[in-house]
Amino acid sequence: MSMTMWRPALSGARVSTLALSIALGVFVAQPGHAEEVTLTVALAANPQMETAAKLIDNFYAKYPDIKVKFQTLPENQLRPTVLKDVATKSGQFDVVMIGAYEVPLWAEKGWITNLSKEYVAKDTEWKADDLLTPIRDLVSFKGDMFATPFYGSSSFMFYRKDLFDKAGLKMPEQPTWDQVAEYAAKLDDKSKNVSGICLRGIPGWGQSLAPLTTVINTFGGRWFNEKWEPQLSSEKAKKRSTSTSSF
Repeated sequence: MSMTMWRPALSGARVSTLALSIALGVFVAQPGHAEEVTLTVALAANPQMETAAKLIDNFYAKYPDIKVKFQTLPENQLRPTVLKDVATKSGQFDVVMIGAYEVPLWAEKGWITNLSKEYVAKDTEWKADDLLTPIRDLVSFKGDMFATPFYGSSSFMFYRKDLFDKAGLKMPEQPTWDQVAEYAAKLDDKSKNVSGICLRGIPGWGQSLAPLTTVINTFGGRWFNEKWEPQLSSEKAKKRSTSTSSF
């Protein structure tokens, strides 16, 4: 996810990449500055951000005149709360956690600050080139960074080799979703309290829709076309639904 500080004049004040972007109008004190500043930070309630909050004493040691107030919300609450604050220019938060999905959209609307022009070049202790290129690209828009990544995440599949061996199955190096559905059905054994597969099921973009998108795309489907017309009723998307129905 990414964390980003908002442009208060436009919006007020995260990505799976989180990034940090500083808003115009937000005063950032230098070490030892006499004036105290309080920054309100909106975070998702996940282990990575709990770790970030625990590191705040390191920040206070360098910037004793900046106080940080964390507001931690479940992801399904964080996204609409942050979006509403930005869209209505309420300025409830100074720093927010957003994902790679929001970065280019918010940057194009001018809701978040161009860090490359305002901060990256001036910070001699922080090197943007140290970031992995794919991660840096996720928090950039037209070549400029608008957020700084706190962590990056991806999705992968792992399986129980012992159960596969017992069932006489062999996992190919690059299984298709049709094969995954077939293996899951064969491994499912309710009498032994064994489920063939476990997937995210909580409603929400990060919880289920992001990984589901990889399945839809694999079958050639997509959510919308270039005219923003829904495509989930297309034959390719229906094929995805039929093939994964055993999940």
